[in-house]
Amino acid sequence: MITVFSDALVFDGHSEEVGEPRHVVVEDGQIREVASIPPRIANALEVKCGRRHLMPGLIDAHFHACSPSWDVGACGRLPPSLMACHAGRILSDALDRGFTTVRDAAGADWGLYRALELKLIRGPRLRYPGRALSQTGGHGDLRPKDETALCGCHGYLGLLSRTVDGVDEMRRAVREELRQGAHQIKLFMSGGVLSPTDPFWMPQFSDAEIRVAVEETAARGVYVMAHCHTDDGAARCAALGIRSVEHGTLIERDETARALAAAGTFVVPTLSVGAALNDPGESRMLSEYMAEKNRAMGDRELRAIEVCRRNGVKLGLGTDLFDYASHPRQSGELALRGRVEKPIDVLRSATSVNAELLQLEGKLGLIAAGAHADLLVLDFDPFADLSQFQHPQRIPVVMQGGQFVRNAL
Repeated sequence: MITVFSDALVFDGHSEEVGEPRHVVVEDGQIREVASIPPRIANALEVKCGRRHLMPGLIDAHFHACSPSWDVGACGRLPPSLMACHAGRILSDALDRGFTTVRDAAGADWGLYRALELKLIRGPRLRYPGRALSQTGGHGDLRPKDETALCGCHGYLGLLSRTVDGVDEMRRAVREELRQGAHQIKLFMSGGVLSPTDPFWMPQFSDAEIRVAVEETAARGVYVMAHCHTDDGAARCAALGIRSVEHGTLIERDETARALAAAGTFVVPTLSVGAALNDPGESRMLSEYMAEKNRAMGDRELRAIEVCRRNGVKLGLGTDLFDYASHPRQSGELALRGRVEKPIDVLRSATSVNAELLQLEGKLGLIAAGAHADLLVLDFDPFADLSQFQHPQRIPVVMQGGQFVRNAL
């Protein structure tokens, strides 16, 4: 079946100039042609866009499929079969919002990836890291302070993360996740809000441990993403070969931002999680220690985006949400970014920049011949109002890989 999106105002993932209406031909899951003249194709299915905007599917570069609750420790203890059911629902909901690709940031694995391929569950294209890696007592060590080992064993191993200490353990852990097909490796390089024992400013892992992870991922042609809030931590990421800094909440020095830009290191801000954790109704599960860490962050994340943008850092777009009550905030990330950025920059972050980050440049995040047919038809002008992405009914058509997720035209 050939599908033609006719009379569409096309945002191609790059250019702010949409120009005159065009016609996009989809065949065998890919975009075959973008034409200025209506194509004559017998028996094609026509989607009459009526000068609505047509754009690439959204990409969330910091997503958590295994995230039914803000109690991350409890999530890490769930039976895998139960977590898989939660993940299926969470992924399906994200697809309905127009996110046709997500990069998971802890816990998603080959099983979920394969279930999506086999269409046992519905959801976005998935890039997964397996378990995120943490030093003992780091952000991914979800044991409370009062938990004491009663045997000679040590360390934490949960569904979402595990602890590793030392160069040899790091090498083995990275190789194991890569053996299981991980598209990227996630390291925790600073403290964070949802962990029970580490201050957010705490630097984590030695340089030697990080270099091993970078070396092993490079050997597989993949990369390291690093949870990192602090300015000093972001500078370490640039120096040590990390591909993406996740959050980057406290980046404040132009010097750090210039180092990130020079190294080609991406930064993926995640404003939605901050908005959720500042909502008393949604953050009720935080301990007082976690809530105190969150308050210490303040509103510095917006200033960090401004510092990165003016110094030429490549900015992706992510959300980092947990809990069913908070997941609907996912589409609101674009409007939050619009507080300090131009709409075109936000739209590029959510499409072509994220595609480059995920090593899928030319296949995702753009409308061009040869790209996957992941497409959205919008009932609004995204260059005028980013807040409308929060209303799925304003996205009447969602297509993924040439198949309709929704077609309400």
